[in-house]
Amino acid sequence: MLLNEPLQLKPAIEPAWPREVDLILSAMEAAEGVPPERREHDRLPYRTRAQLRLFSDAAGIDPWTLYTRDVNARGLGFITPHRLPLGYGGWIELMTPRGRKIRANCTLFRCREAVKGWYDGALYFNQEQHVFDPER
Repeated sequence: MLLNEPLQLKPAIEPAWPREVDLILSAMEAAEGVPPERREHDRLPYRTRAQLRLFSDAAGIDPWTLYTRDVNARGLGFITPHRLPLGYGGWIELMTPRGRKIRANCTLFRCREAVKGWYDGALYFNQEQHVFDPER
């Protein structure tokens, strides 16, 4: 490379969707409908990779990777290989059903071990995200 040539950066390759994510999500879906269902508002199945940044995270660390399982305008369910702290606020970045990337402030309210090494979690959006309303 010559000194006057522009530096060519290659885009980072996004890691593949882990096989165990589909297995865990399928098992969780099969178990749904088993009483008691405590949700006030229905969620629609929605699978996408998301990035979570907590306001308490140290500067310079990568965001947490989440794999969403369901969503509505008020919040979403996910699985992750990370044990996350309950009650912490931050923001989540994910794609909408129409292919637009959004960033929404949120708060974690559940994160419990689902299977060895994987956690089932939920968060609520600090403002409703109507892009996840089924009528829109």
